[in-house]
Amino acid sequence: MLINCVAYQDGKKLADIAKEDIHRYLNEPGCFVWVALKDGTPQELTEMQREFGLHELAVEDASHGHQRPKLEEYGDSLYAVVHTIEHTGKDLNVGEMNIFVGKNYVLSVRNRTREGFVNVRARCEREPHLLKLGSGFVLYALIDAIVDRYFPVLEDLEDELEQVERRIFSGAPARENIEQLYALKQKLMELKHAAGPLQETAGKLHGGRVPEVCAGTQDYFRDVYDHLFRINQSIDALRDMVTTAISVNLSLITLGENETTKRLAAYAALVAVPTMIAGVYGMNFEHMPELKWAFGYPLSVAMMVGIDAYLFYRFRKANWL
Repeated sequence: MLINCVAYQDGKKLADIAKEDIHRYLNEPGCFVWVALKDGTPQELTEMQREFGLHELAVEDASHGHQRPKLEEYGDSLYAVVHTIEHTGKDLNVGEMNIFVGKNYVLSVRNRTREGFVNVRARCEREPHLLKLGSGFVLYALIDAIVDRYFPVLEDLEDELEQVERRIFSGAPARENIEQLYALKQKLMELKHAAGPLQETAGKLHGGRVPEVCAGTQDYFRDVYDHLFRINQSIDALRDMVTTAISVNLSLITLGENETTKRLAAYAALVAVPTMIAGVYGMNFEHMPELKWAFGYPLSVAMMVGIDAYLFYRFRKANWL
């Protein structure tokens, strides 16, 4: 679906144009066309390929989707794939932005993404002195907006980890804690798959040989690279904390099992003493000590109670009971 098709010249918006009129503006000096598609169909991508002369391999990748974040050069044009991450309830929605950039055009195709990029276009139009840098600045603005949306997701995951950590030490069911921690680790992996390769992509646009279409925007892409560096560091730190939390949870389970084993052993000892004494006097031998004594029964009971009381005291002192 076509969202926008706008022509710009010298950093200023000329007009919203029909896609059939794109070719009229491509050869104008200082002019470029920015087209935005949502869930673009193969037919729409074929139309844009004819208008902008897009490389067939890039169009094929955009049509199939589910690409790894990357940056590819085709002559004087660029093809970038960036993953969008949105927190929807308990799950992460992973979308995809395909960006085709040439000297006189920008084609952005977003797939499986709920939040749009109208604010990015508005931001660019508010800064004509930057938009005057051309299509390279639009590429920066789109990638920067996507990277900025990673930060709230990362903060949500940090809050989720803190909640699970509180549950671990509040006696919540261990199985439920491990399930939540593993789900959190999966989310961090999805975010890492988006931010990790994108950091490498941003590095290609500010250091060393920079594509001609991005000339003059290196400082802006360096800022994106710094943001991605921080994000990837935070992801790695969170993954380590999740792994530690899982280990702590398993350790608490082991400690709980040990405490249960000690209690069972203590109770078994308390039961064993009267069982032993009663077992001796239940063997029905004729000649047994104190068998005919009038105080034999009270003495046996007193022995049972006395020994058990002593054992209970020692177990309680050792924190076994």
